[in-house]
Amino acid sequence: MVEQGSYTLEQAIANLQQTEHLGDRYYAAWWLGKFRVTDPAAIDALLDALNDDLDRSPDGGYPLRRNAARALGKLEDPRIVPALLHCLHCPDYYVREAAAQSLELQGNPVAIPALLTFLAGGVAAAVPTPDKPHLVQPYEAILEALGTLGATVAIPEIQPFLEHPVAKVQLAAARALYQLTEAPEYGDRLIAGLAAPQLPLRRSALIDLGATHYLPAAAAIAQTPAENSLKLIALKGLLENHLTRQAQDTLHLTEESEQVMALMDSLL
Repeated sequence: MVEQGSYTLEQAIANLQQTEHLGDRYYAAWWLGKFRVTDPAAIDALLDALNDDLDRSPDGGYPLRRNAARALGKLEDPRIVPALLHCLHCPDYYVREAAAQSLELQGNPVAIPALLTFLAGGVAAAVPTPDKPHLVQPYEAILEALGTLGATVAIPEIQPFLEHPVAKVQLAAARALYQLTEAPEYGDRLIAGLAAPQLPLRRSALIDLGATHYLPAAAAIAQTPAENSLKLIALKGLLENHLTRQAQDTLHLTEESEQVMALMDSLL
């Protein structure tokens, strides 16, 4: 039995399946993902929640579906990827965004063709949604997922998004292109983002660099005018990605790895 404080797996499943207290259902979905519950009954309940029609936001969205999609990205079951792919067609922008992010976490390249369809029409089609605070599609999440999933076939479709008018989309494109090509020019685009005048953009650049192994960015990350906690997360991701790529027979840290660790120590 999974238990966290007084909250148990059985309670989470029961709350998710009931229909009267919507806040309890929302929390239960979050809890199951947070603690990576692999119980089949929990996954069944989350998959059912992807079709929920009761929990609606003022703008017509589906909050429970969003949380269920986020939770499923952290779990393992052969039914999850097909269910998330279906969520890409949901009318709720934030469900589509959560589905793309969770497909990235799942790491299954079978999602690449479906994600690639969102780039049809290129930058010209990536316009704001009327009367909404977002674009017509969750391009940041889609670009990041394509990069993580190794979608080299998508490189020609991603490159134009380096010139998208939204800076965060440009950063997501640079991140994906570095992951797919390892070309330093894309890593340098992310480093340039660390000097953006707006803190939210600097934070985005930190997160994007933390998803790469571009070690030349380490010093710039440590010097970024942003929270030390976020800089540490970015450096940790940079180091882990670098170490993962090292030869299996390498038994010692490289000089570059030691320099990243020293920068992390300086931020503590």
